[in-house]
Amino acid sequence: MRALIIGHDHASLPGLIGERLAERGFELDTITVVPPERYHAPGVHFDFPSPHGYDLVVPLGSPWSVDDHARIGSWVGGELALLREAHDLDVPVLGICFGAQALATALGGAVERAPYPEIGWMSVESDAPELVPAGPWFQTHYDRFVVPPGAEELARSAAGPQAFRTGRSLGVQFHPEITEATLRIWLDLGLSDQARGLGLDPDELMDRTRELREEARRRAHALVDGFLDYVARPPAATGAVPTASDAG
Repeated sequence: MRALIIGHDHASLPGLIGERLAERGFELDTITVVPPERYHAPGVHFDFPSPHGYDLVVPLGSPWSVDDHARIGSWVGGELALLREAHDLDVPVLGICFGAQALATALGGAVERAPYPEIGWMSVESDAPELVPAGPWFQTHYDRFVVPPGAEELARSAAGPQAFRTGRSLGVQFHPEITEATLRIWLDLGLSDQARGLGLDPDELMDRTRELREEARRRAHALVDGFLDYVARPPAATGAVPTASDAG
């Protein structure tokens, strides 16, 4: 089995999600859209591959917004086209943060500014804990997705929807992939300043991430397992895919 991992920059790493996918037998093909030397000028040209031949597509997070066409308009349209093609081909997608916003946008939803940013470890209200455990999950975003037509919202916070399912695909607003090493990169790239601007202590974010290391790993693995076992597989393989009410 092959999974296409879309890293939008050098700091977008599959982390715990990639770890569990590998344990479940997936070969990970990782692409990086914006190279390190263009991090501050991300308007690169990038040719996205076709999802044809892949068993799964995983678009990860990004420091940019899906609708920031002034900065990433040179390539975001290609990613949206890839996600639409995956949907048309019935290739499952697991979208994470920016990846979830891109999936929603590609399928007729949208991305919009959240009423306030979410940074740090936060719980969510989940209608389907067997698919999306309540957390806490690591958050770092200023935008939120608008659930696309026909999709089912599975989880939410006061700032907006946190998870949705459409067909064999799942989008989550939080970062189940986070590790201490990844967080250190994000803090060094500007998340420290963002956190301080919200009255948060970057050292405390790192301490909390270290404290939750094993718990976060178990939750991330459970999310992958729930996605693969209940959402990504066709109904004929596992029986009816449970609804939110069934999972609850």
